[in-house]
Amino acid sequence: MTTLQHRDNWRQFADLFDWAEGLPNMFALPATLRGVRIEAFSDEGKYVVRAELPGMDPEKDIKVEVANGMLTIAATRQQQEHDGGHSEFHYGSLTRRVMLPEGADEGSVAARYTAGILEVTVPISAKPQEARSITIEQTD
Repeated sequence: MTTLQHRDNWRQFADLFDWAEGLPNMFALPATLRGVRIEAFSDEGKYVVRAELPGMDPEKDIKVEVANGMLTIAATRQQQEHDGGHSEFHYGSLTRRVMLPEGADEGSVAARYTAGILEVTVPISAKPQEARSITIEQTD
């Protein structure tokens, strides 16, 4: 596996929201604040983001966008009305944004949905530039 550098440390902030999903239901955040559960990793020159989105129609319910180094996964689960009954399903709009690593080829992103898992693959076309020292010219 290749180690990739992320543009920002937003992941630590996002992990706070992921942690809240593990709390008991009485403390759970509303669907609009929860987001989408993901796993992200690099593998053989590509960055892969997998999202849990069970029971959704990828053509109607899921939208994937990429722009300016940011991958956005948005999904909507519509509630079906029933007389009486009990439901623990989560309904509403779910969104997750992931900063892509340096060198991500945004023009070649591919996505597929299999067995409730959305997998987005982003090729990495170039290695990130290493920091270099710049000589400062002094003028009088």
